[in-house]
Amino acid sequence: LQNDHKALMKQVEEALHQLHAREKEKHARDEAEALAEAMSQTQSLPQAFAKVNAVTPGSPANISGLQVDDEIVEFGSVNVNNFQNLQNIATVVQHSEGRPLSVTVLRSGKKVHVGLTPKRWAGKGLLG
Repeated sequence: LQNDHKALMKQVEEALHQLHAREKEKHARDEAEALAEAMSQTQSLPQAFAKVNAVTPGSPANISGLQVDDEIVEFGSVNVNNFQNLQNIATVVQHSEGRPLSVTVLRSGKKVHVGLTPKRWAGKGLLG
């Protein structure tokens, strides 16, 4: 009876080891998949070339939905490949007064498209 008990306990112990080994492998696989997915999402986000520091209430920028800390990826025809300085954006704004511009920003790690129409307002500039 004692030998049967020893043999049975050994089988239970081996089964538990196998079960935990499979669980450990599954956990490692899941972590690797989650890491790979996070890396691919990060890599798929475009690179920003500017960051919004302020948005004046009531301005065209505010009305369009731009927010402080939005990272600008594309502003009309300006993107990370051709951006040299803020004058590039000013030129696009001046040539687009009254016409909608497509603006793409990164907000909280997600790509967001905003429609912006530059126009003069309350004696200020074109955007605010």
